[in-house]
Amino acid sequence: MKRNKGKKTLLLSLLATMTLVTACGANNNDQQTTASSSATSSMTAKNKEVKELSLFIDMSWYPVKEWKGPVAEKITEKTGVKLNVTVATDDKQLPLMIASGDLPDLVFTNSNIARMSDSKLSYPWNELIEKYAPDFKIDPIRVAINSMDDGNFYTVRNSFATQEEMAKNKYALGSDGNPGIAVREDIMQELGNPPIASTDDFLKVLGMVKQKYPDMIPLIMDKDWIEQYFLQQFGVEGLLDGWYERDGKVDYAIRQPEMLDFFKFMNRLYREGDVLAENFAYTNDQIDDQYATSGKAFAHMHTVSIADSDNSKVKNAGGSYTFKMLPSAISKNTISVSSGLGFAGTFITKNNKDPEASIKFLEYLASDEGKKLTMFGVEGEHWTWNDEGYPNLKYDPSDSEFVNSNGIKWWYLYNDGITEGMLSYVPGTQKTKALMERKEFVEYKPELGLIQLQPDSEEKTIKTKIDEMIKNEKVKIYLAKSEEEAVANYESMVKNAEKMGLDRLVDWANQTYQKKKDLFKK
Repeated sequence: MKRNKGKKTLLLSLLATMTLVTACGANNNDQQTTASSSATSSMTAKNKEVKELSLFIDMSWYPVKEWKGPVAEKITEKTGVKLNVTVATDDKQLPLMIASGDLPDLVFTNSNIARMSDSKLSYPWNELIEKYAPDFKIDPIRVAINSMDDGNFYTVRNSFATQEEMAKNKYALGSDGNPGIAVREDIMQELGNPPIASTDDFLKVLGMVKQKYPDMIPLIMDKDWIEQYFLQQFGVEGLLDGWYERDGKVDYAIRQPEMLDFFKFMNRLYREGDVLAENFAYTNDQIDDQYATSGKAFAHMHTVSIADSDNSKVKNAGGSYTFKMLPSAISKNTISVSSGLGFAGTFITKNNKDPEASIKFLEYLASDEGKKLTMFGVEGEHWTWNDEGYPNLKYDPSDSEFVNSNGIKWWYLYNDGITEGMLSYVPGTQKTKALMERKEFVEYKPELGLIQLQPDSEEKTIKTKIDEMIKNEKVKIYLAKSEEEAVANYESMVKNAEKMGLDRLVDWANQTYQKKKDLFKK
């Protein structure tokens, strides 16, 4: 759950969020991880000395940089723990800290989970739970997907839930990190509200816009969300650098049969003048917003919250037009395969001055009370519980200034995809409608997420080289002067990947997949 706008969340997204698995609390629809009321009360900080622990957040974009606000204060009241927070300046800082041994008490990371899951660097959660927090119960699937080859698990990623869990809670919708397209409502009305029930329909509408408004850009795309929406419409099951599974075998997504149709469509968008060539080279993630909210673009491709976000900006600028989301599915082939294992995890380092307080701190955050406090805010002050099973929020969760200043959601050092997913349920918003539509075609295959490359491994080196090549070659496909040239460029890209060791990488991935998928057998 990166920032509310979703600019930074490609990881996620794709991420990101899975679904929950078996039931427990009456007010918490199938929450698996529980902390007993006695454990919670024992951690209450009243009349106890507050312990200060250092926390390093391995994400330079993180919007909350200090342990302050009502949520942080309430967590300290309940746990007796206060955090001294440091946010990374760049992605090299944590690796340097690991190399030097200069680690804080706690590390919260997404990109260095494999590195930190090392008994030389971190305490195994399972050992600390057994010794200090025997009532801290974590469901078997979460234990399985976070366990390392040594049999220990050193963290539990947040934002994860299983397909069964998501299906049982209709108000858990996932996060903003899902793709969407918003179009100008006024122009659609002028065009006679033509139907958009297929990718061909969308192309026809863009052609109508070009004819009626020749100075307008038909489609502007956020630089981090160029592929995702249309990949899903063509039935591609992953991103360009991901895995897909057919009949029990995995392969790299660029070789999925539907991938060529996606590339031909993207090339057609360019050749027919529906997108700008420079859109594929933007480095500034605000350019697309400026085009859309200044009236220079008809359609804006970004995340499921883009219509709500654009409408707010247009209104604040005194504009009168509005955007409306396209349906999340405009094709009979639409599919989204979620292979994520969650987003980020918290590690208790071997430098930690109080491992007992640290694991009990996480135990509270994993409780029903802790998850709701972290994600929604202080009960009564920020939200009340609806009898139907979701929070009635007293604020707009897309209001980043309010959310950040109150410390809401960003202290999710332990949380899950159900609680986090309910933050997106705001009746009447276009984002909520889009996410509810997505629930109809999302399939969950977290076992694919267990195909994890180890740092400095030969497989990691091969994949890094292939992905860098794809990043460069895909633009040649998008900007080809003819469909024949686009097809030739696509075939050349695949052959280049094979020359770089793709088949060897896929063989390794299948061996890993066959071992790991049994973790999900019931």
